[in-house]
Amino acid sequence: MTDKPVYETMNWETYGRAVLELANQIKNDGYQPEVILAIARGGLFCAGSLGYALSIKNIYLINCEHYTGEDERLPMPVMLPPYIEFVDQHQSKILITEDVADTGHTLKLVRDICLEQVGEVRVAVLYEKPQSLVKCEYVWKNTDKWINFPWSIQTGNLKRTSPHARGNLSTDS
Repeated sequence: MTDKPVYETMNWETYGRAVLELANQIKNDGYQPEVILAIARGGLFCAGSLGYALSIKNIYLINCEHYTGEDERLPMPVMLPPYIEFVDQHQSKILITEDVADTGHTLKLVRDICLEQVGEVRVAVLYEKPQSLVKCEYVWKNTDKWINFPWSIQTGNLKRTSPHARGNLSTDS
């Protein structure tokens, strides 16, 4: 008998509270990043929300692929274009955002790239799992569960025509 996965589901209301709590952690810590770097796709939501909450308009995007499905991943994360290039940012403070620090491989890759090019790097995530290689400075909640985020679960009548078909959506019932 195999154990069923344990899930935690975050709705939009909880997300709103969580991101405000993250913003307060960052503000109360005195950290004032000049740039927010979102790891696509889950980090996009956090980056935009934290940008508003912290009055930071300079938001960059980096795209990595690691997960290919629920608890299915590539051996290591892969950077996808467009690639980020920090120009004249050697003294800048960067805040990396991601929805979850699961294995931490993606965060480690992105953090290491940033550390070579900028002055200071810190990481903010909604959830951090105990096995993460990266221990994030700003965490809303620690968990060992699989998280269903409001942006990653089936909504309305849109559903994937195949679990691995990117962008193939159907409105069929």
